[in-house]
Amino acid sequence: MQNTVKTAISFTGRGLHSGKPATVTILPAAPDFGIWFKRTDVDLGDRLVPARWDAVNRSPLCTKLENANGVQVSTVEHLMAALAGCGIHNVLIQIDGPEVPILDGSAAPFVRGIMARGVQMQAAPVMAYEVLKEVTVRDGDAVATIAPSDTLRIDFEIDFTDAAIGNQKKSLVMNNGSFARELCDSRTFCRQADVDAMQLNGLALGGMPGENAVVFDGNAVTSPGGLRHADEPVRHKMLDALGDLALAGAPLLGHYTGLRAGHSLTNTLLRALFATPGAVRLVQCDGQKASRLPGHGLVWNEIPAVA
Repeated sequence: MQNTVKTAISFTGRGLHSGKPATVTILPAAPDFGIWFKRTDVDLGDRLVPARWDAVNRSPLCTKLENANGVQVSTVEHLMAALAGCGIHNVLIQIDGPEVPILDGSAAPFVRGIMARGVQMQAAPVMAYEVLKEVTVRDGDAVATIAPSDTLRIDFEIDFTDAAIGNQKKSLVMNNGSFARELCDSRTFCRQADVDAMQLNGLALGGMPGENAVVFDGNAVTSPGGLRHADEPVRHKMLDALGDLALAGAPLLGHYTGLRAGHSLTNTLLRALFATPGAVRLVQCDGQKASRLPGHGLVWNEIPAVA
């Protein structure tokens, strides 16, 4: 069955890059509505922006959506990951600014907010995209692949020269609440040199190390409180990947592998997947298939209590 939220849920905070305050309100929506953003601060023209791969204006720093009239919503990946991880298929997301609030830098506040209000089952079958052929895209030494699988599996590897990050690998099947239990509280991260460079260029204006980002400097974690997980960086990359894959327009049944991949490359992978003849098909999920989708089996007491 498809799912929506039971009641409206609001979150307020500053955007990571713009520093601008915004309130996001997630509203219930009818079956087969999908996920859409609505810019309530825009007075003229089409204010609706689809949460879909072909609406992505590709950026290396975040996932930015844009409609045909140029209306944008940026940094949607953590919210999209939370919706996917909670098994939400239909919502209207109102936002009164250009960027989704970063909150604590993870998806945990969104997950806890959604689950605290409750999920509403809908009398309509879930549709999912089943990957039929392996598709790979590359950008320098970064690689992203999607291959056939009877569930959504994410494998990720990162490799940084900073000793405090280094080489990290992790693999997870994304059903049975694994997103909420293993990934949702992992925060965005960066190197101190990158923070300095971004702020000189008018970005990362809402970043508060220790509050919504983990900052690394060589072999040191400079953020107060340290890490939530020893491998928090690779877990956050997997969180981002789930959010970016959720822009397929329906849940994916496939095996995603990312090697140094980022937002832009994952979107390139979705574009390649849908452009490759016979690589993917839309299927109606019976109970068995639905049990293998992200969000299935989520239990409240497994959600980290950091938010």
